[in-house]
Amino acid sequence: MTTARPAPLTVSGALLVGLVANGLAGCQVAPKTSWTEPLQAMNQPVDLNRFMGEWRVIAHIPTFIEKQAYNAVERYELSPDGTIATTYTFNKGDFDGPLKTYRPKGFVHNHETNAEWRMQFVWPFKAAYLILYLDEHYETTVVGVPDRDYVWIMARSKTIPENRYDELLGLLAETGHDLSKLRRVPQR
Repeated sequence: MTTARPAPLTVSGALLVGLVANGLAGCQVAPKTSWTEPLQAMNQPVDLNRFMGEWRVIAHIPTFIEKQAYNAVERYELSPDGTIATTYTFNKGDFDGPLKTYRPKGFVHNHETNAEWRMQFVWPFKAAYLILYLDEHYETTVVGVPDRDYVWIMARSKTIPENRYDELLGLLAETGHDLSKLRRVPQR
């Protein structure tokens, strides 16, 4: 007797499942009282025009599509309709690996601070995207998701000083991220 096996998930199907699960986690509304509560975006206002442009991914708790990312770059461009055109590129596997490009669309969710967005990789699903930290010069930022499964340390430059990196690791530890899952992204 043979049993039918379900069809394997395609990359787009697996991405959709992950984004739906992440989007549902972002729908929870509760104040942060412990690490079991959803993570919240920072309370300081973000100047969207200053935030736009190119950000290098210095380290991350990666999604499945970026586990082998090299030279990862996230670029934001504010569109006339207020959405954020996003382009995420990286080389897969090594510095000379195939170039991967993703183009999710960003939507500002909290217009009081501009620190909470929704990212749409596949219509109609939107995943929460939280700016957790942004320095006053708009040179380094930390972006995460409510359930802490993914996080990105990004900078305008390919590297940051080691003491600055350690400070950002401290922030991630304080906010309940599993630092053992953090991966430094090779940049060249």
